[in-house]
Amino acid sequence: MIANQAGVVCSREKVRAKGYERIERLMSKLALNNWLPLWATGVGRSALAGVALACVGGLAAGCATNLNSVPQAGQVDSGAQGSLSADAGKKSPVTVAMILPLQGFGPRALIAKGMKQAGEMALFDGDNPNVQLIVKNDDGSAAGAQAAAREALSEGAELIVGPLFGASVPSVAAVTRTENVPVLSFSNDRSVGGNGVYLMSYLPQAEVERIVSFSLSRGKRSFAALVPVGAYGDAVEQAFRDAVMRGGGTIVALERFELGANKMLDPAKRVFDTINEIALTGSPVDALFLPGNKDSLPTLGPQIAYAKIDTSRTQLIGLSGWDYPSIGRDEVFIGGWYPGPDPRGWQSFSERFANTFGQVPPRVASHAYDAIRLAISLSARPRGQRFTQANLTMPAGFDGVDGRFTLLPNGTTQRGLAVFEVQKFGGKLIGEPAQAGLAAPLSGQIRPRFPNRPFAGQSVGAAPL
Repeated sequence: MIANQAGVVCSREKVRAKGYERIERLMSKLALNNWLPLWATGVGRSALAGVALACVGGLAAGCATNLNSVPQAGQVDSGAQGSLSADAGKKSPVTVAMILPLQGFGPRALIAKGMKQAGEMALFDGDNPNVQLIVKNDDGSAAGAQAAAREALSEGAELIVGPLFGASVPSVAAVTRTENVPVLSFSNDRSVGGNGVYLMSYLPQAEVERIVSFSLSRGKRSFAALVPVGAYGDAVEQAFRDAVMRGGGTIVALERFELGANKMLDPAKRVFDTINEIALTGSPVDALFLPGNKDSLPTLGPQIAYAKIDTSRTQLIGLSGWDYPSIGRDEVFIGGWYPGPDPRGWQSFSERFANTFGQVPPRVASHAYDAIRLAISLSARPRGQRFTQANLTMPAGFDGVDGRFTLLPNGTTQRGLAVFEVQKFGGKLIGEPAQAGLAAPLSGQIRPRFPNRPFAGQSVGAAPL
């Protein structure tokens, strides 16, 4: 059962994935009637998508709608409550709350909308009418997130999914810990995890460890690095130093940079000059670490070429921020290595999402989907025994979109990361997911892209959320 920003409340008995194919047709019919102006807005499209998910072709046992504007922080539209089916009425629903910054129409709101939709998909795929999802808007603020958490708890939420931003997690945790309600946050800021807060995201520290260990396994021993300033860069730099040291490697040059061509020029030149000077000795620097993304790499690429860095001798390596469609247009990055999730589950998920909602999901939508599927998998247990630390951190873990994952008592999540090589179009998988128990390697396969569809998301390892 879902209660979302559009005020939709529906039972989920006998819902099947085949209904996805009918959703767009229903939304088109809705748009061609009186709701065309609403359809034209981002919020309206999300609302109508929620209605379609709930009401398509008799898939739900009961449905009532109340299309309103996005709720204020800490609020969710209750709508008119639809009746549960006879079977579902035999059990009290397990209430799970999702807290997201749904206000507005900017990039953050689009990511939040995609994550809400992913949670709805999880309910359909789970086919479990005994789970009720309530979605609350936090306005993207710590105060709003705390207000949303308080309201969710007052409505009986046994599990909080979200918030999106690390700055909001402590304010939510201050409320949930008093009620012994766990939090599955989407932040990748490691400092906010633990003591009942679990981070569903890929942490930059894990990405750094994976790409450094892979590089070491390929004989790379000397490293140079250009790391962005800020909290994300701080975490990456420390993880990089630790990983290289543990592996017995050396760092010959490391500079921090701010975004902007003029600001990046001097630190980049210092690193590149060091690499070229060392190359004259006959023992080139083995790898250049560039934990950038689509905001910085297009500027660094020409600078690398201008400095005449020999990338056949100095391997370029990065993090998941390299996973964007146009990176291969800059030839200097072709052949570079970067970590990322196992692509098989994501391919299936993103295609189903795109067919349902008409756009590629934000990359972090898989975490929202996995969080709700996790809740469903534990929902049959007695109240008070569903979301205990022992159950959430069971060693066997949970099957997710990006492969099996395990929540750890310290609040982090253990996930398998593959390694990809940049090609002109997509990334070639060259290293299988490192975590034991994941599927067999996919060497030689190309990760799919959706060049003709709008990209609504961000890389797995963007700056701390």
